Order: sequence, then C-alpha cells, then structure tokens
Amino acid sequence: MSGNEYRFFLSCDINSPVAYRVDRLEGNPPKISSSDGEIGLEIPTPELYVECALYIDGALFELPSRTRLESQGKPIYWNEYSTLTAKYRDLTAHAQLAFTVWDVSSSKQDVVVGGATLRLFNSKKQLKTGQQKLRLCLGREADGSVDSTTPGKVPKQECGEIERLEKLENKYERGQIQRIDWLDELTFKAIREIKERERQRIGMSHLHLIVYLWPFEHPVCFQELGANYNLPSPISSSNELVHVWDPEVGRTNPCENKQLKLARSLTRGVIDRELKPSSDERKKISNILKYPPTHTLSGDERQLLWKFRYYLVSDKRALMKFLRCVEWSDAQEAKQALDLMRQWAPIDTADALELLSPVFDNEEVRAYAVDVLERAEDEELQCYLLQLVQALRFERSDKSYLAHFLVRRSVHNIDLASFLHWYVMVELQDPIYAKRFFSTFEILEDRISKYRPEGREYDYGVKLWESLVCQTKLTAQLCRITKDVKNVRGSTQKKIEKLRQLLGGLLSELTYFDKPIRLPLEPKVLLTGIIPSESSLFKSALHPLRLTFQTADGGKWKVMFKKGDDLRQDQLVIQMVSLMDRLLKLENLDLHLTPYRVLATGQDEGMLEFVPSSSLAHILLEYRSIINYLQQYHTDENGPFGITATCLETFIKSCAGYCVITYILGVGDRHLDNLLLTDDGRLFHVDFGYILGKDPKHFPPPMKLCKEMVEAMGGAESQYYGKFKSYCCEAYNILRKSSNLILNLFHLMAGAGIPDIASDPERGILKLQEKFRLDLDDEASIQFFQSLINDSVSALFPQMVETIHRWAQYWR
Repeated sequence: MSGNEYRFFLSCDINSPVAYRVDRLEGNPPKISSSDGEIGLEIPTPELYVECALYIDGALFELPSRTRLESQGKPIYWNEYSTLTAKYRDLTAHAQLAFTVWDVSSSKQDVVVGGATLRLFNSKKQLKTGQQKLRLCLGREADGSVDSTTPGKVPKQECGEIERLEKLENKYERGQIQRIDWLDELTFKAIREIKERERQRIGMSHLHLIVYLWPFEHPVCFQELGANYNLPSPISSSNELVHVWDPEVGRTNPCENKQLKLARSLTRGVIDRELKPSSDERKKISNILKYPPTHTLSGDERQLLWKFRYYLVSDKRALMKFLRCVEWSDAQEAKQALDLMRQWAPIDTADALELLSPVFDNEEVRAYAVDVLERAEDEELQCYLLQLVQALRFERSDKSYLAHFLVRRSVHNIDLASFLHWYVMVELQDPIYAKRFFSTFEILEDRISKYRPEGREYDYGVKLWESLVCQTKLTAQLCRITKDVKNVRGSTQKKIEKLRQLLGGLLSELTYFDKPIRLPLEPKVLLTGIIPSESSLFKSALHPLRLTFQTADGGKWKVMFKKGDDLRQDQLVIQMVSLMDRLLKLENLDLHLTPYRVLATGQDEGMLEFVPSSSLAHILLEYRSIINYLQQYHTDENGPFGITATCLETFIKSCAGYCVITYILGVGDRHLDNLLLTDDGRLFHVDFGYILGKDPKHFPPPMKLCKEMVEAMGGAESQYYGKFKSYCCEAYNILRKSSNLILNLFHLMAGAGIPDIASDPERGILKLQEKFRLDLDDEASIQFFQSLINDSVSALFPQMVETIHRWAQYWR
C-alpha cells in the first residue's frame, strides 16, 4: 500500500457477528450486606458477573449475555469472549453496548454494582476497536437510550494523565504509533510507573470496567446498506480540514460492467475456443504467469486471460491466474470457469496450496485443490500440514472437504495423526475459530478410534487414540513440574535438585511409564520413561527443562520443554528450514542443515529437540577460534587448517545454507549465542524471535555472516571462502524456483497468530517476496547475491564508512 492510500472497511459490508471481550474490573467494588443488600456491612468476597446488552437507536436489539461469576483477585478478571447474534452490518451510528456489573453475594437479591454504556462508533463515524476503559455509574444499571445517563466515557474536564497515557496506548495497539521494540519496552515501563504514582496521588475512587472490542485490519467506517445521500454535508465555512467520502468510489462503472458481461457471455464461448494470442499478447501472458501469488491482476490482465482461456487450458501454470480473473458473483461465468477447471492440465500439489488461500472461497475450487493434494505422498503432505490446518479457517463449513481429507490421510499414518492432533489442539485456544477446530478434533478422534487395519485387534484404533491422549497428559505434567521448579528459591543447582526429586520421587510414574508414550516430536519413537539423573535445567529466565527420555529400543532422546514462551514462530521457521533442505536435496545439493524438531503444544508452551552443540560465544571464549574447536574432534595434519577436509566442507556448506535461508526469511537478532556448532562441523541457528525483516538492533547487515565464520574459511581471499559463495548462489537460485510454494505457505499462516506475521500479514509477505528478487534471471541473481555477501563481509572488517561501521556494531 502506498503512502497516499487510505484503506477502510464499510460497516454495511461486514457480515461477521459483533464480538467483544470482558477483561477485568479495576477498583474496589462496594461491599454488600449478605442479609439485607445494603451497602456498608462487610462480607469476605463479592461474587460478580457482567451483563451486556446491545441497544440500537435506544431499543434493546437482543437478549443480554452474561459472563461467569468471579470473586477472586484484585483486579477481578473475567477475560471472557462473547459473540452477539447481531452483525456489524446491522449496526446504526447510535448502536451501543450497555454493561452492568451485578453482585450476587447478597442472600436476598442481586445487587447492582454499577453500569456504563459504550457507543460502538465515535464522533467521526468510525468503529471503536481495542481496549475500552469504562467508568461505572455506581448503583445504577446501564442505560441504553440514545442520550444515555450512564456514559462510560470519562468527561473531558475530568481527564488526567492516566487517561492521556491510556489513549496513547490504545493508538499503539491499533498500529497508529510506529513500533520500536527496544524503545517501547522502556516507554511502557515508564508509563506503568507514572500511572501507579498518579493512582496513589488521586486515589481509586471510581470503578472501571475494561473491555476489548474486536480489531480489524483497517478502520471501519459507518455506512448503512445502500448509499446514504441524506447525511448532512460535512463542509463548513471554517478553514478546518474535513473528510468527505464519495459513495461511488470503488464501485464499477455500469457501462464497463455491461461491456465486461457481454465480452464474457456464453455466446462468446464458441468464438473464444479458436482464439490464439499474437506474439505481443503471448509475451504479456508469459509475464502474467510469472507473477508471484501475492500479485493482484489488473482489469486488462484479467480480461486478457479470460479471452485466451481455451488456449491456456494446456498450461498448468495458468490455472491459478485464470481462476483469479473470474467474476464469481456471476453464476454463468462461474459455471464456465468450473467446467473449464476440470478440463485443465493437472496442476502440481504445491500449486494447489494457493487455491486454499482466502483469495478463493468457491467450494468447488477448494475441493479441486484437495483432490490435487490426494496425489501427494505422506512425506510431502507432512511438509505442508501446518498450513493445511490453518487453511481450515478459510473454509465455509466446520466439517469441510479439507477437514475430512486431513483426517482420512492421518488415520493411516501415525506421524500425520500425531502432528494433526497437536496442530488442531493448539488452535482450540483461538476464540473465533475454536468451534471449527473442535469439530475437526472430534472427526479425528472418531475416525482413529474406529480404525482397524486388517489382521489387527478390534480395539487397535482406541489404543491408537489413547496413545495420542497420553502425549497431552505428559505435557500437562511437564507444565506442572516447570511451575514447581520455577517457584524454588535459590540457585540453579537447587532447582535442578528439585526437578530430579519431582521426576524420581513424588511423580515417580514419569520415571517408568505404565505404557510406552509416543514422542510428540517424533511419533514413531516410543518412550518408556524419563531418566532423572540425566535431566537438568537451562540457565534462562523461563528455566526450560532439559529432559532425557529412555526409548523402547534402549536408546535415549534428549528434548527441551519450555513453558511461558510462544514457540509457534520457531516451529514455522524450522518447518521452512526442513522444507528448504528437502528442496535443495531434490536438486542434489546437501548443505548439511540441522532442522531440529520443534512442536508448539500450546500458545505458550512446547517441545524442542536437543542437539548436542556449543554456541559460538562459548567456543570463542574457550578455544579462541572455530578452527581450534574443530581440531579437538577432527584433527588431520595434512588437511586444510589442521582439520579433515570433510569437516571443513560440512562447516562451509552449513554456513552457506543458513546464510541463504536466514536472508530469505529475514531472520533478525543474530548474535554469537544463537549460532551453534556441532563437533562434526555443522553450524545452525536457534531462537527465531524476529523474522521477515524485524530486528531489535539498528542497521542489521543484509547477510547474517559473522567475522569468525569467514576467518574459519581462511579469510575473504581464500579458495574455501570462494566455495562458500558458490554454494550460497547455487542454493539461492534453487530456492527461487520454489518461491511460489514458500509464499503460498506463508500466506496460509496469515491468521495463525504468529507475532511477526499477524502484526501486518500483507507487509510481511511482501518482504518475503522481495527477498527472492523474481525480477532477475539466474545470472543476474547470482551477481546480486554475491554483492550482498561482499557488502556484508566488508562490514565485518575496519573501514572508514559510517554505514559499514554500524553494520560491524551489529555483531558486538
């Protein structure tokens, strides 16, 4: 979106139900007599609930909804989502929510604590979103009339420093204030201190109810169904700048629309079958087919593809572009397109992912995409499973064709079944789509429980499902242990002793499982218990567990379990590393990558495979250089730099692979503590808190390549460094060929709640697209990538250029 564009939604176009969340009550509620309901007689704890009613133009629109009873804590938290039957398109400019807090601790009757009303549209006719702080009128029910006597908004003359800061916080949450992570952290800390001082100074004489209104990607402007021409003109005689909305902006020209319908009518079909493009038209079509899936086709381009649709039917690359140029609201045109789709040359399974994106909502198109995915092997399907689960958000029904397909394929493959189980489990915490994912979860449970392969016992499927449930129980126990260990005061050693005591003592069932449990990270591996003496903690604020499991075949599996950290972004990045590793190997290029396994088992918990390795920071501290470290394990007096040629080759290849991948994914916050090295020379990255170009440090270099890595290759003039650059360029061109696949996978993740995508999905995917430089051919892309490497390496060595000096600071 260019800086001159202003994008917004119209309320009359939004078919979603009105949604809000009742969060908490700030302040001390009046204490109610348990016998007569009078204020003054103290009781131990009030029992409160919040009632919400929607009023439209002063009239009650539907039955009020209520939260659960809550009595614990200060402030009192409900944190409860609610969805009304009314939709945003039903609202008028005077629509408002009336919130009343009730206390039921009185033995005789419910007592009103206070009420407040909240107008859904502000004075500029824009829908309010985000956090809303409502001052309650004590002892009064919320008044839903147009001129409400219980307004929740604090009067202007009473607004102080707290209200001013909260208004700025709301703007920040809505994205109206630029985010600068390191500065924001300092700012919010200062804001909390100022607000606390202000509260102590003025006291807490008022009760405030905190509610959240559902956010939208763009502002929502009020507009009744049909153009509202009776609104008074906003033009005034003053010099004040006013916003004037033209109701015809964005609408199609009736003449052009009629011409388009005639050009695409059924009678044209006979003529169009014989049409063939000219040389100029073929060039235009060829350019259109090269567009990435994020590109929006112009009107002329859509018309060109429609005109030569019969000519293109043999080109599998053209189907996705053709379906984008169809006017699906026109029944005749949609029927033509669907008939032609079934005659089209079969598309690749990777391209079918594009048809499952939110761009395509036609059920037959989405069903066609699923039919294409049927051809994929289980190994390939597992590469896309995370995104296919997210694609369920864009289906029209809870029990969609896609949902049944995923379950059907998972029943016959324990890896697919286990990962589908976990991916769906995590999404059950999504307040909007929980019902849809629960429906898929029920289908999965039913199909697996009834599954009985030939020659197996009758309860084989039930036992299979129980093995997946046992995984959930195991992670729940690990969460409790993490909490208990964190609560231990004292040194890390004391916490480790407590961990081993919990694993081997009170919770001894974890030492030896009653039945083998499938490892969530690798479902084919059966675990028989945890070895307490070989389990420990990592030194960090969250104290993640480092657990050693005993396996059924006598082996050991080491994992890290974290509670309090969202691993979904790490899970996505590692999935991309694994996918890119597969794509490179298909082209006979093995760069010795280490796509260690990561699985988010909740929105703030998860499991990671532990790979024995050392950080570059530790290696440089103890051995002074990477070469000295590798000489400890792979000494060869006749080899390059005193190590074996195989070890050096592994190091160079892994450096090249991760340099290319971290560049494409825009991985940020790279330092010597999150670059790890195994004793066989494989370098790999961990901790992906920043992706798609985001970085907490200023002036990050374009390539994540540190000085010590270059020195280990013999310096920027050595032949080994030349091999490194060659591997980089080869890998970059191979991955560019699969750019559409990678872009489609990220597009499907837009609604997954992954921080660096959710904040601005459109910008994030465009950032990713830019990294592929699809405007260049292979030769030009090699020159481009070599210049990137050269610029990054130049930044690592002393030069008198300001920008290069700043890049050098990045690694300090």
